[in-house]
Amino acid sequence: MADDPDPAPPSPPITPEEQIALGAPLMPGTRSEIGRIAQRRDRLLAAFTLIAGIGLALGTPFALKSGAEFFLPLTTALVIAIALVPVLEWLERRGIPSAIAALFCILVFLIIANIAIAAIVVPATDFFQLLPSRITRIQHNLSPLLDLYSTLEKSVNKMFRQIASTPVRQPQTAAVAPPSSILELAATSAPTVIVQFFFGILIVFFFLSGWTGLRKKTITGRTSFDGAMATARVIQDVVDDVSAYLGTITLINLTLGGIVAGALYFLGMPSPLMWGGIVALLNYIPYFGPILAAFLLAIGGLMTFTDIWLALIPPGVMIGCHLVEANAITPLIVGHRLTISPLMILVSISFWGWVWGTTGAVLAVPLLIIIQTVLGAAGKPDIAGFLFEHGTLVHQERARRRRSEGEGEEGR
Repeated sequence: MADDPDPAPPSPPITPEEQIALGAPLMPGTRSEIGRIAQRRDRLLAAFTLIAGIGLALGTPFALKSGAEFFLPLTTALVIAIALVPVLEWLERRGIPSAIAALFCILVFLIIANIAIAAIVVPATDFFQLLPSRITRIQHNLSPLLDLYSTLEKSVNKMFRQIASTPVRQPQTAAVAPPSSILELAATSAPTVIVQFFFGILIVFFFLSGWTGLRKKTITGRTSFDGAMATARVIQDVVDDVSAYLGTITLINLTLGGIVAGALYFLGMPSPLMWGGIVALLNYIPYFGPILAAFLLAIGGLMTFTDIWLALIPPGVMIGCHLVEANAITPLIVGHRLTISPLMILVSISFWGWVWGTTGAVLAVPLLIIIQTVLGAAGKPDIAGFLFEHGTLVHQERARRRRSEGEGEEGR
């Protein structure tokens, strides 16, 4: 009697999940039926959550942009207040009441801001008012470079001649005096700017004066010890990371601005402190800020010197110092504490710059640090896992594979 052929290997048992995916009928009340209902419920809730999150993500930028008069000073004040928290805590540990310590922090910040305005805004306004009268010198300095582009020489020279021949309206520019302090700046600004300024100051004061009580109430309000510890850890991480970043970057930017100002002083460039302040201020904006600072220094050099190669030394000095700072100093100091993806920095600068302009670009990195810290503790939404790992796409793929295997068995 001939041996029977080897029987086909038995198919693996169908799991309840695959049975649900195949659409097999289930008996009411069975565990598979209960699991199917629970799975549908979880999937429905997850889908609603995902749709709501996408809608919130799409609507928030437009809400922030349209409500910039409220959200911009509020966000700026909160970032400044968070950066001043270590100073506040240092004063409180020495027995100074919270309100007095908060007032002291605000006064120190206003004094520093007033010095910055007096050192940057006033001389910058006076210097760039001379731009119309220096067009001829700039054109003369650029003529060797323009000769390299023979096809564009006529159109470029024509444009510069038209600019140079335009009558300079000196009375209009001289009529507006540059502000010499924060109070004068506020007095010459629109009423909306004045309201926003004092609104931001009040936000900083009340945030700092009530910081200790607010933190204690937030931590003790948790229902579990683990929740209280997690909340305390997130709050401390946000304060430490933001204050450490802003403090370190401020020190680096001031050093960079001082070095550039010293180099420009020896070159004979007028107002070297102004240029150093501009470099320090624009260096808060990664990537784009140093490019803008080098461009402004190039314009200033062309307005000041008659030799083009001497005029290009100021932006060259700035670019060289920035390359050393960005590739050696900042990664060595900041990199040990904060690791931020360059792609995320670019996205953050583009987003906040589009929403709030230059101020938003300055706030981009501190806001990115806060968001990363909070999301790192709360957990990030796993959209890819929802769609491809535990979602219907995986189950449908398993069901399709099961059907193909079944058809193959029937063919044999």
